[in-house]
Amino acid sequence: MSLLRIDPRSLRIRLLGWLSGIAIIVTGATWLLHGILLQDLARDFLGERLKREADHAIEQVQKDHIATPIVLDSASRGFQAFHHLYVLRLGSDISSSDPRWVKALDFLLDDTSDDLVEVRDGEQHLLVYRRSFSLEEERGVLLVGEDFSQVEAGLHELHWWVAAIAAVLLLLLVLLNILAVNRGLIPLSRLRDQLGELRTGDRERLSLDVPSELDSFVIQLNRFMDEIDSRLQRSRDSVANLSHALKTPLAAVTQVLRGTRPIDDTRRQKLVQRLEEIHAQLDAELRRSRIAGPNAGRMSDLHRDCTRLTEMFRGLYPNINFTMSLPGEFEKRVPIESQDFSEMLGIVLDNAGKWASSKVDSRIVLDDVLRITVEDDGPGVPVDDLPRLGQRGRRLDESHPGYGLGLSILWQLMTRYAGKVRFEPSALGGLCVRMEVPIKESTD
Repeated sequence: MSLLRIDPRSLRIRLLGWLSGIAIIVTGATWLLHGILLQDLARDFLGERLKREADHAIEQVQKDHIATPIVLDSASRGFQAFHHLYVLRLGSDISSSDPRWVKALDFLLDDTSDDLVEVRDGEQHLLVYRRSFSLEEERGVLLVGEDFSQVEAGLHELHWWVAAIAAVLLLLLVLLNILAVNRGLIPLSRLRDQLGELRTGDRERLSLDVPSELDSFVIQLNRFMDEIDSRLQRSRDSVANLSHALKTPLAAVTQVLRGTRPIDDTRRQKLVQRLEEIHAQLDAELRRSRIAGPNAGRMSDLHRDCTRLTEMFRGLYPNINFTMSLPGEFEKRVPIESQDFSEMLGIVLDNAGKWASSKVDSRIVLDDVLRITVEDDGPGVPVDDLPRLGQRGRRLDESHPGYGLGLSILWQLMTRYAGKVRFEPSALGGLCVRMEVPIKESTD
């Protein structure tokens, strides 16, 4: 992907935008703080130096009061050489390094507290330290100051030099961000290429060589592709099964219809039976083809689906009392496709409704495993015949309509969901069916 291409939906552009924006904000804030802190640091440094000079001057004056004019004159020359100034008031006498400072700083002489003061005099910015003292019972105030304008000019120039350096560093940081983002997105580019290969048929599965944040995406996508392959194989198997199972009865029906012999009641009954077998086989294969499997990404609302199925079978078998035991916290969803769950529970309830005398009890428990128990009070199944339940096309009793396909579909559903189904005698006298389906994820 070209770096010059601007796509507002691009993850690369979004990352670069955010990183560059953050870098600009951080650099700008650092530069502003640098200016503020640099000026405060210079002010404190110069203030401390002025304080030491004031202390030194007062110490010299206090040592030899007679030599005060000489000391101050010497100090005045030093102050002028280093762009300093002084104003001294001792009693009623006022002297200064320059007469013009007496007028400009006269208001500072009225306060006797020691302090560092900033004074604006026209275009000049003065930094003045005021020091009070006493000499032979006379109160004195010494002002020692420096023109801060020249220092500010130097700080201003330094500040803009720092800005230039910060701009260069910011540009370098942006370039490094571009490099880092491009290298960080290489796995996504590879994944995009793999998806293209998947679309063109050059690849069957996605590689797991991706960032850990994409592991779930790649695994789930591979599962979906496995499910598609599985459904395709099931569809092919269903077509093959139908072709094999329907060829003989269809040939028999066709032969009878094409023949010249009259169709009496016995032959008509056989034709009807053949056609019903074809219909049952078609229905069973269609039901098998609808099995979605555990990777369909759909969830079943157990309370809703169980209630709906119970009400439906109460209508189909009005003489049978269907009961469903659900825990109070059963407002749950489980990762079983809704159609699969309805097929799973519906097959067992339908079978129980056909054979029950008056009652069908169902219980559902959910922890790490979904446990479904369905019992009826019908005649039951001999213990020796229990292992044969669910074998495809096998019926243990011909007194009820059916073709023995429902329980075989149940076995296939259990296999698809890595579940188990057991048939055993019921305490009610009939058959007890226990189903267990492992539940890896469950959500409220």
